[in-house]
Amino acid sequence: QVQLVESGGGLVQFGGSLRLSCAASISIFSIKVMGWYRQAPGKQRELVTSITPGGSTNYADSVKGRLTIYRDNAKKTVYLQMNNLKTADTAVYYCNSAPQSRAYWGQGTQVTVSS
Repeated sequence: QVQLVESGGGLVQFGGSLRLSCAASISIFSIKVMGWYRQAPGKQRELVTSITPGGSTNYADSVKGRLTIYRDNAKKTVYLQMNNLKTADTAVYYCNSAPQSRAYWGQGTQVTVSS
């Protein structure tokens, strides 16, 4: 059974930092493009960043320069370093492949940025 487990969320002040982790049980993790998605209250889930197996990255304009995705293929883990957080970053964050797979959605981790 495929499993992605997100962790590292929490409550942080405006301008603060968090690091999210996503541990995967996917045996083919190392060949998957992985992404971090988020869903804010009342909004659709959106892809904010992705990373190829070789480490090439893409970012949504809203997070460029503040969020950094990286991965450790040996540990089957993808990370999201979040700096200079804004209230608009408040959301539940999920990891999944990119494009997303219905089978991979986990519980997500809540990030709340207070002003």
